[in-house]
Amino acid sequence: MHAKNRLPSSGHNTPSPPASPLRSPRLRHPRSGKTAARFGLGVNRSITQRVAWIVLTFLLRRQGVFLFAPLLYISGMLFYMGTVSFDVVPDVIKSRRAPGSVYRSPELYAKLRHEMDADNSSSDAMSTIWKHAKGGDWRPCINKFSGGLPESNGYIYVEANGGLNQQRTSICNAVAVAGYLNATLVIPNFHFHSIWRDPSKFSDIYDEEFFVKTLENDVRIVDTVPGYLMERFDRNLTNVFNFRIKAWAPVQYYRDTVLPRLLEEKFIRISPFANRLSFDAPPEVQRLRCLANYEALRFSSPLLTMGQTLVSRMKERSKINGGKYISVHLRFEEDMVAFSCCVYDGGSKESEDMVAARERGWKGKFTKPGRVIRPGANRVNGKCPLTPLEVGLMLRGMGFDKSTSIFLASGRIYDSERHMAPLLEMFPLLQTKEMLASSEELAPFKNYSSRMAAIDYTVCLHSEVFVTTQGGNFPHFLLGHRRYLFNGHSKTIRPDKRKLAVYFDNPKIGWRTFKRHMLSMRAHSDSKGVELKRPNDSIYSFPCPNCMCHANKTEDSRTVVVSTS
Repeated sequence: MHAKNRLPSSGHNTPSPPASPLRSPRLRHPRSGKTAARFGLGVNRSITQRVAWIVLTFLLRRQGVFLFAPLLYISGMLFYMGTVSFDVVPDVIKSRRAPGSVYRSPELYAKLRHEMDADNSSSDAMSTIWKHAKGGDWRPCINKFSGGLPESNGYIYVEANGGLNQQRTSICNAVAVAGYLNATLVIPNFHFHSIWRDPSKFSDIYDEEFFVKTLENDVRIVDTVPGYLMERFDRNLTNVFNFRIKAWAPVQYYRDTVLPRLLEEKFIRISPFANRLSFDAPPEVQRLRCLANYEALRFSSPLLTMGQTLVSRMKERSKINGGKYISVHLRFEEDMVAFSCCVYDGGSKESEDMVAARERGWKGKFTKPGRVIRPGANRVNGKCPLTPLEVGLMLRGMGFDKSTSIFLASGRIYDSERHMAPLLEMFPLLQTKEMLASSEELAPFKNYSSRMAAIDYTVCLHSEVFVTTQGGNFPHFLLGHRRYLFNGHSKTIRPDKRKLAVYFDNPKIGWRTFKRHMLSMRAHSDSKGVELKRPNDSIYSFPCPNCMCHANKTEDSRTVVVSTS
């Protein structure tokens, strides 16, 4: 039985393949009027039609010509582009820039200022902002050993690099590594950085005696290496073997690679040491990090006294709000603005300043061949530092009115006279450490960036609300430290700078709409107040649950400690 054929039958039971042609079929010239008519070629055809027909016939007869079609197309396009003027295109492109790519905040402030000042509908933001914190109460809970330590495997010397809080990371990680390897830690040395230019030593910033005492049952810490051991290296640190450890190295690397060399040499160096230990570590390593950061590291007596004095003065100036104030970490120093490669409204003067600052701080980094700077893309992606004006607009939209006391933690603001004026208009009770303290009081710390940052850190730590505007080690450490002090809740506003860029770039937005967006952003920070650490999160930002215990759980044998920082 034959398969059924869906085509009409030709009289044969099975279809036969057609005979092979003797030569490749080619289209011939039309021989009849019917064929010519089919192609629209009548007797009275025009010259244009005849030419088109001849060209088409030639191409069909010489099919190899089609291999050159892409080349012909590209050549034609290049010829066309070379003969057409594009003078009008830039105007079209400029009118279609991505929302948020242009700095238009001054225009927005001018438009909203009257409505902003006339708005009396704001509730008391200071007393209502943290009413919906979720996650329950947590409390400091770090187990502290009370027994003796086994014989040390050797000495570890580290060099902490970076600014105040990057150095803090190095110190805490060094404590964790020394404890894990059962080694004796030499008080970390602070690397002199070309940007911060601060020659301060450990004891200038931290209470060294308190640090050693707090950790004495967990890690041996000394300020010098024994003389007999240094004699082996001709009393020269450069002769001591130095480990170059990759960033975020796991603890297994220290056990498998560093420990054998430590046992052999009895004294090793690790330099540089910032971020040389993975965030994901065993509980014992995390415990030592917690103990070092939240309990052992206390600022030196002069810094602690100065910081506490300014906290008292801020509370005194905040009586109208029950002694509560908010702190803002503003990163709008010249080097920060230059590094961000963002463009504001300073014109040619700003451009010249930024080029000079980049060359001064990062010689050649931004002028390498092929390096393209895209300020608009940086702004859309939320990478541009907020200006003082933008911080003021954001906070007013979040419900903080003119009576709010603000402590501004910052270095020297770029073009401060111009940029600070609108922020002071919106918040006349704003204070800085230079405004709260006399020149004589700040004189011992004035030329030391890390010591000045330590004073800012203390005042921000004890504020009712902390606002971070740019990220970095300073806010990340404060985020965790405030959680440690405030029952697991950060009480920190972390704005979405991508969204802010779009709002600030829209001069048509009304005050009510803008305010609604800002209140929503504030509520999002509130809902994110209590967060548990995930495997790759920093324990310095997320102390729960490694450094803190949930208030509803029994703590078994853990010892509850209270921070004295």
